[in-house]
Amino acid sequence: MEGRFDRIEAMFSREGMERLSRTKVAVFGVGGVGGWCAEALVRSGIGEMMIVDPDAIAPSNLNRQLMALDGNVGEIKVEVMAARLKAINPDIVLDVRSCAYTPQNAGEFDLGSCDFVVDAIDSLVDKAALVRHALSFGNVRLFSSMGAAMKKDPTQVRTSVFRKIEGDPLARALRGIFRKSGGIPERDFVCVWSPEKRIEPAIPGIKGSFVCATAAFGLALAALVVDSAISR
Repeated sequence: MEGRFDRIEAMFSREGMERLSRTKVAVFGVGGVGGWCAEALVRSGIGEMMIVDPDAIAPSNLNRQLMALDGNVGEIKVEVMAARLKAINPDIVLDVRSCAYTPQNAGEFDLGSCDFVVDAIDSLVDKAALVRHALSFGNVRLFSSMGAAMKKDPTQVRTSVFRKIEGDPLARALRGIFRKSGGIPERDFVCVWSPEKRIEPAIPGIKGSFVCATAAFGLALAALVVDSAISR
């Protein structure tokens, strides 16, 4: 459709848009963080994307997840997301995986064919495995989300390399897993995180989440990809 990317081309030039159209991104986790990232990437002209998530849409997703609507609770999350992305840009090339990424099935994902990998996985073991896998390819840039749960202030969201993150519980736990499984990766990677102190749960046992924070994490991840793709 003529005009679909005019406003983004006005910022990044025709050459920049051509680079974005030739870029392949894998987004692992399309929930409260990854869903916003995936949509922002497609709206920005990314040409090819793999989306990976094992879940169906649940009522608890309605407060923050982009594809979650009252009428599609119970549907497969990546399938609903894929339809939405195709509605934004029918020319997007999608590889849709309704499964979890785990150390056991890592070989099923050809990350070496990607330009960028976005990690929005919650599971620490799977997250650590994905980070190591992505960093094993010299041609692949990895951007990873740290913890967005129990945070409410999007203005505190920032980016830095993993080694410089301070005070983030997820990053701390991830370091622990790395140390137990061969050490922290030598090749550093950029993360989106927030130094905001986590809110104490009003309901014991439930990890709260707020769309203004989770979406900010996802949009920051997308911006990192777009800026890096244009600058290549």
